[in-house]
Order: sequence, then structure tokens, then C-alpha cells
Amino acid sequence: MAAGDPVEAVVPAWWQQMLTSQRREAQRILAELLAVRGMMPLLMKARNGGHWTPEEKEEIVSHLRRMAHLSPYLIALMLPGSVFLLPAYAWWLDRRRLNRQD
Repeated sequence: MAAGDPVEAVVPAWWQQMLTSQRREAQRILAELLAVRGMMPLLMKARNGGHWTPEEKEEIVSHLRRMAHLSPYLIALMLPGSVFLLPAYAWWLDRRRLNRQD
């Protein structure tokens, strides 16, 4: 929506904020999932008889950490009505709010 759009005046500010928050978190989740895409070939290397180098082991650990940070989102997305709760989860998981006074 463009600034000054007539539809923007009809939609409550809290709803706009919720939609903006939902879009931001959806983009973050997508970016994290795309970053973990290379994990499967790396895991299959050991299964196919190869050996991991120390760098590859570090990469696996970093992928697992990324996935661990996503797990609350993934659990929340499986629950009924979770799309409506996603902004609340985003607020709850937002570490920056701990530094603010609001």
C-alpha cells in the first residue's frame, strides 16, 4: 500500500503493524531455510562413505544452530490458527524488545 492510500485509512494501525510484523518474520524464516539448503548433501557425504573435514563439521554445527532457532516457528506453524498467532510469536522471540523500555 502506498502512503496516503484510501484503504490504509480504513485498516486499523494495529492490524497494519501485525501484517508488517508477519511479513518481516516470514521473510526471515525463508532466508534461514534457504541458508540451510546445503545441509542435506553435506550430511549424505558420511552416509555415502566419505569423511567430513573439520570445516564441514563446523558447517553442520552452524546449520543445526540455525534450525534450532527456527524450531519455535516451525512448531507454531503446525498449530491450528497459527497464522494469526505468528506476530505474537515474533514479538515474544524478538530479542531486541528486551533492550527497549516498551
